[in-house]
Amino acid sequence: MVAFDALPGAVRDGGVITHFGNPLIEQRSLATGLALAPLTDRTLIEVAGEDRLSWLDSITSQSLVRLQPGDSTELLVLDPQGRVEHAAGVFDDGASTWLIADDGDADTLATWLQRMVFRARVVVTVREDAALVGFFAGGEAEARLTASAPNGVPVIWRDPWHEVQPGGHQYALVEGHPAAGYAWSVAVAAEAADLTGPFAGALAAEALRIAAWRPRWSHEVDERSIPHESDWIRSAVHLNKGCYRGQETVAKVHNLGHPPRRLTALHLDGSDVVLPVAGDPVLAGTDEVGHITSAALHYEDGPIALALLSRRAPIGELVVHSDGVDIAAAQQVIVPADAGATAGVPRLTRLSRRPVGEDPRAAR
Repeated sequence: MVAFDALPGAVRDGGVITHFGNPLIEQRSLATGLALAPLTDRTLIEVAGEDRLSWLDSITSQSLVRLQPGDSTELLVLDPQGRVEHAAGVFDDGASTWLIADDGDADTLATWLQRMVFRARVVVTVREDAALVGFFAGGEAEARLTASAPNGVPVIWRDPWHEVQPGGHQYALVEGHPAAGYAWSVAVAAEAADLTGPFAGALAAEALRIAAWRPRWSHEVDERSIPHESDWIRSAVHLNKGCYRGQETVAKVHNLGHPPRRLTALHLDGSDVVLPVAGDPVLAGTDEVGHITSAALHYEDGPIALALLSRRAPIGELVVHSDGVDIAAAQQVIVPADAGATAGVPRLTRLSRRPVGEDPRAAR
């Protein structure tokens, strides 16, 4: 993005700023609220007009009609079979609703929204001039940032993943969910050229996302995905709102069935210094039971990953095959095989993180 061209030390892969020299140090700086992360892999979409909230409510998975100026939430667009087509963070400032989407999805989402306008009093615009910056709330980074406020309210989206949202439901059977401290926020910078460091790149932001078990359209979604598989009902689906496309499947799987696949967290053996990539197969014995969706080297936990597995994949040790190497993987279940209406099921204690500096192989 042109707005971030002048940032010193930025290393790019295509159009994405991946790091500024040391992704692990950047992770710690980002997690503790010191660093700003230029988000060159997201796009802002503005939905203006007096019908914007009721219109979006009618065509997406989220309840939006009572959204107040300054509120944040998240929505999914589903196909008639309940499969995820689009995803976006949502912020309303009282005059416009701002959608934050992954680059690969933004243009298609905007085009679909424009086709759905019909007689609604709304205008959909892709804001290619916007400079999006990520940070963790409550730290120095937020104090250094001036957010754009075109309608008098600073446009800062607070990721709702940190807790189960009204109308949502969590399938993960853990106490102390890793998202509890995930205070991720995204702002539209008023003057990108005036931003000051320290900065963090996409590698740092992705590692912290994976550690929080947070699904993302660009990584955890494929042509078969339904929201139940990645515990996305937690933040992006309102189970008690009015009718919308795909609602029947959402309700049926939640109340009567089980999702065919389940997202799991993997702690990987780092002894071979090989980090898997999206699409690498996950094996139980000799059987392929799923694939990696996201992987990263975490500054505390070492190599970690998210994987989509068959519902029938066994609970326990797995192997990831990557670049000719078999990597042992300890599994922590996010979505149980019997996920559905699981209220009242006892919660399990989450695996504790390794102390900073501990050899990730020591626990194996």
